[in-house]
Amino acid sequence: MGQQVAGGVSAERGTAGPAGRPRRPLWKELPLLILVALVLSVVIKTFFVQAFSIPSDSMNNALVRNDRVLVDKFSPWLGVTPQRGQVIVFHDPGNWLNPSELPKPSSSATVRGLQSALSWIGLMPSADEADLIKRVIAVGGDTVVCNAGAPVSVDGVALSEPYLYPGATPCDNDPVGTVTIPSGYLWVMGDHRNDSEDSRYQRLHNTGGGLVPLKDVVGRAFVVAWPVSHWATLSVPSTFNQRALPAEHGSAAPYALTGLTALAGAIPLTLWLRRRRDGSSSPAATD
Repeated sequence: MGQQVAGGVSAERGTAGPAGRPRRPLWKELPLLILVALVLSVVIKTFFVQAFSIPSDSMNNALVRNDRVLVDKFSPWLGVTPQRGQVIVFHDPGNWLNPSELPKPSSSATVRGLQSALSWIGLMPSADEADLIKRVIAVGGDTVVCNAGAPVSVDGVALSEPYLYPGATPCDNDPVGTVTIPSGYLWVMGDHRNDSEDSRYQRLHNTGGGLVPLKDVVGRAFVVAWPVSHWATLSVPSTFNQRALPAEHGSAAPYALTGLTALAGAIPLTLWLRRRRDGSSSPAATD
């Protein structure tokens, strides 16, 4: 027989807690594990990170059609505002999207149900969200100059834009001249300037003036997560760090966990709760 330890069970058996209760096998903990993972996924998707799909070519080559990006939604809750050069997702400020560009649900009820379930826990983009993704060029208080045949300038500082799609011109197709951005708004452009109905196009063809209100910002896109071959971080280009540009208020958005890390977070949490309940910390042996 094995040596007796405190708790009244044999050391060689080691299958009971301090009160002699048998420890439940791990497979019986699976429902709790799944529940914790789902709760964490919903919390993360609601307050921290959400996946979005790229529906068009307006952000080539940084983002191509059908890429999946992860968007930090936590920073806006803390009052952190977007900075020049960041790629952001925002709600349609007012008829920026044509009806043909709006998401179309699948004709299959099974596919719609699966997508709804996966988007609810943050593992798949929603099929009914009308959002846009562009790069922030100017923030409230900045003055943008966008003329044909010249680079874009912000507060008199010309931007070098190596991220533009090859062959695209900075402003030639939608020259808007000089625009001062009011406080609480953003000026955004696509990287594929010749195929982007961004702030320039909206100012010339829409009544909203091409401005994005801060209240419509969902968050900052910080990484291309899918497909794996396109994985990349979406950092701020160096041209926006020129000393001549005035300093911005706020700070860079912190990177949060993705919905897929919910399961990884649930496993140690569930095991810790299991050890706590079963008294897995070994009591001192009796003499």
